[in-house]
Amino acid sequence: MRNGLIAVVLMAFSVHGPSPAEAGAFASEVTQLLNHGQLVMQYIRQGEQLTNEIRMYEDMLRNAKTMPNQVFAPISADIDALAAIVQGGRALAYSLGNLDQLFRQTYTGYGFTAGAYYPTYKAWSQTSLDTTLGALRAAGLQAQQLQSEQAVLNNLRGMAQSADGRMQALQVLGQISEQQVQQLMKLRELMLADLSSKQAFQASVIQQQAASEAATQRFFTSAPVVGDGKKYSVP
Repeated sequence: MRNGLIAVVLMAFSVHGPSPAEAGAFASEVTQLLNHGQLVMQYIRQGEQLTNEIRMYEDMLRNAKTMPNQVFAPISADIDALAAIVQGGRALAYSLGNLDQLFRQTYTGYGFTAGAYYPTYKAWSQTSLDTTLGALRAAGLQAQQLQSEQAVLNNLRGMAQSADGRMQALQVLGQISEQQVQQLMKLRELMLADLSSKQAFQASVIQQQAASEAATQRFFTSAPVVGDGKKYSVP
């Protein structure tokens, strides 16, 4: 652009053809025009540099903006609700603090216990049923939570589409990652509830077999009954 400006000035002066008497004035005017041209080019470069700096600062500000509203689901409340809902009746829930003690009290293992067999069998079966019910209730609670989780995903989807700058994009990705961790935690809770139900049933079956074998052993290994010597006759 500078070379073009100089060429235009020189052509203008060659067309008008200044007289030899004015050679000194002509040289001075050309020098002044060139100086002005250089000054104008310098101002243009400064303006372009300032424009680039302004754009750079705008980009920095845009990338530093944070999301006005971020979405984080109440995972602690959901986890506590799932841990509480599996506890009911005689259920052997994974969230019980005295699970080991309760298990040993319910399923005593191989051995004969004097008394009626039916109350003990009732306790075993009720424990298995209550534990299974707790697992079903946990699944039902998670089904109810799906609606709120869908609303959270819709909000995240809208944030991802409207994110302006790197900071907001990173915040959206962070919220999505947090949702993934929450879903994994809830899945683990369901697996624990299902595992508790299956193990309670298995323990109930094993205990019934153990009690039956212990009763059979006692029957065949006990000493014969000794009579009192009395005889009964028909009158």
